[in-house]
Parts: sequence; C-alpha cells; structure tokens
Amino acid sequence: MKLKRLYYRLKLLTFGRSTDTRLAFSLLEKCWQESGFSSNRDWREQEFLVVDAEMSSLDAQTGELLSLGWVVIREGRIPIGSAVHHLLQSKDGVGESATIHQIRDCELVDGLSAEALIGQFLEAARGRVLVFHHALLDVSFLDKLTRAFYGAPLLMPVLDTLQIEKRSLVRREVPLGQNVLRLASCCARYNLPPSPAHNALTDALATAELFLAQIAHKGKDVRLGDLL
Repeated sequence: MKLKRLYYRLKLLTFGRSTDTRLAFSLLEKCWQESGFSSNRDWREQEFLVVDAEMSSLDAQTGELLSLGWVVIREGRIPIGSAVHHLLQSKDGVGESATIHQIRDCELVDGLSAEALIGQFLEAARGRVLVFHHALLDVSFLDKLTRAFYGAPLLMPVLDTLQIEKRSLVRREVPLGQNVLRLASCCARYNLPPSPAHNALTDALATAELFLAQIAHKGKDVRLGDLL
C-alpha cells in the first residue's frame, strides 16, 4: 500500500505541473487516501463500491463505455437505496454489442456525458474499496475516462471476485474449464439466485452478493488482505 501511494506521487510529476492537472490528480488521490485501505483491516469495517459496466467492445482503446451500475456494501449488507445505474451518451453507437447487453442507440440519447459519469463515479468511490467481477476489463474503461478528463490514471484499491474465485478453485484443484469463472457460474456455486445477465446494475448486485458469499465461505476474522 505504501508503494501505491509513492506511485501516486511519482505519477503526479509525469502528468504535468499545471494547476488544473494537479487539482484533478488530487481528486483521484483523495479517492485512494479516503478508502482507509489496510490489509489488516477487518472487512466489516470497510465500505465497498461494487461496480459493473457494459461496453461497446472488449477493447478499451477502441470501445466505449455504454452503462455503469453500482451498489454499496456497508457493514456486510447491501443497502438497496445505494443502487445506481447510468446510461452514457455514445459517439459511435452500440453496434453489434447490442446483441449482448440489449442496449439500443435510442436509449443513449438522454444518457450522461462521459465527463459527468466519471465525476459521479469518483464521488461515489470516495472512502470505499472498489469491487468488480473481472476487474481488468472494467477498470481499463474507467481508467480511460480518468485519463481523458482528469489527466491521470485511476489508481484505487480494487478487489476482484473473479480472482477470489479462481484462487479458491485452484486451491481445491478444481479444473478451470470454459465459463467456470463467468459471473453466473460463480454465483451458482454459492446457490445464489440467477439474475438477468449483461445489465450493469443487476450484474453489480450479483457481484455484491457473490462477494459476500465468498467472504462467508472463508469463515470468521476475514481481513482485507485475505481478499487480494
């Protein structure tokens, strides 16, 4: 964690010295600092923001973020009132990805701008640890937006239910076959109810339920470091 903070300070030097850049970068740094992340901290003392995104492609360099959903985990519970779902305006349209997430171009007309969306997301993320299922993909799109509008990368503590599950399966010598680590497959192993796939909010809720089930499966006295 100390290395992460040092990385922030070093990166600040590489992103220029203008006042705007420094102010923008400081907002991102606050998201990290206010998370209170410590490997030794009891997980129940930490708030989490569980996030899912839908995109026009799997490549952050060429694709666009189309929708973002999140829920909060607080004191081991998911407050339903914390659920948020946003559609984003799109320059290029949904294209063939509509067959997966069922989002249509006409639905995006009244969506948020990317700048407004990333601002709301960062505000929601302050003081919380981010949780994703397949974090590498979602974070790559969010990182693209923080670089575009804040001039800096998204450097925040992140937990990944896919990686938690993968480690558990490997430890039990369970073969990692095709689709074994998909969100629906992971949820099914914990007897969690199925939910409609490829909707950012319902997937965020399913990820939150999976995360809590994974922690319960680990037993008592789970620390944040046990989830990395």
